[in-house]
Amino acid sequence: MPIAKSDFEYRDLYSGLIRLHILHHAAEGPVFGLEMAAELGRHGYRISLGTLYPLLHGMEKKGYLRSAEVRAGQVSRKVYRATPLGKKALKAMKVKVSELFGEMNEAR
Repeated sequence: MPIAKSDFEYRDLYSGLIRLHILHHAAEGPVFGLEMAAELGRHGYRISLGTLYPLLHGMEKKGYLRSAEVRAGQVSRKVYRATPLGKKALKAMKVKVSELFGEMNEAR
């Protein structure tokens, strides 16, 4: 489900959803940029690496993610994992998202 051109005016709202999506996967296990871009793409988010990496760095700076360099043969990549603060924030956001989802479905 690609994001429609008109949806770009809601970019700030998508940004929050993308952050939650990243945090969810980083709480399940290590993630890296290209993998997250592909995962987000499967859900209809079109995000460039030039947008994604600053977002990951910002989440790390705020303490939600922690990165580490991982080598696999000749290839080195930065992987991200949720920190205890990130997991706590995700747990709180799950409650809020669930409440909102319930209200949005009631309004139909």
